[in-house]
Formats: sequence, structure tokens, C-alpha cells
Amino acid sequence: MHRSRLGGLIIDCQTDDLELAGKFWGEALGLQTSRQAGEDGYVKLHTDPADIHVEVQQVSHPSRVHIDIETDDIEAEVSRLEALGARRIEFVKTWCVMEAPTGQRFCVVRADREGFAEKAKEWP
Repeated sequence: MHRSRLGGLIIDCQTDDLELAGKFWGEALGLQTSRQAGEDGYVKLHTDPADIHVEVQQVSHPSRVHIDIETDDIEAEVSRLEALGARRIEFVKTWCVMEAPTGQRFCVVRADREGFAEKAKEWP
């Protein structure tokens, strides 16, 4: 048995100026921004702890938005999603990039937000 839920919106930006991209999205969404030490390539947009995680990510592929599904068991969640028709693309650091049967890319990541166990869906 494991749990999962929508974890975040990741704004992928194919850009050489991540600071400008982060500034735009922060102002567009009315959110404060910050860079995390040791997290090159990301700008965090500060949301309420109960809300989904939002960040701007510097990427080499065309710009797009993707979702993260957070879970307490990455392998179990990836297997569950594969049974629904998704496919694994690659494992990166601590997360798995997947593709839905409809073509959208998304990531399965470790749960780390407040209230995860209480709000996540439990899967057999």
C-alpha cells in the first residue's frame, strides 16, 4: 500500500536567464520567489504549505508546464501509473520522468510537503 497526490506545477523554461523567468512567473502569479542553495536551475515560487508546490525550472527542451505527482513509494506509484498506460522515460536523481498515454510528460517525486499522509490518496 502507498499514497500519492498532485504535488506541484513545474514551469519548464528553455532560457539562459532563469532569474528573469522566475521574476516573470512570480509577478504573474503574485508569489515571492527565491533560489535554493545547491539547487541550480530552479526558482521556487512561495505558496502556502497546504497548496501545491510551484517552481520555475531551467531546461534544455522546449518550454512547457508539467505536473509532479508526489508519493511515499516511487516504484509503487510508477508501477500503478504504468498499469494505467503511462510509460517510464527516465529516472533522474530521485524522481522518475513519465509520459501519459496522451503524450504529456510528468514526474513522480518523493513526498515532502506538509500534510501529505492526511491528504494523499491511499492505493492498495
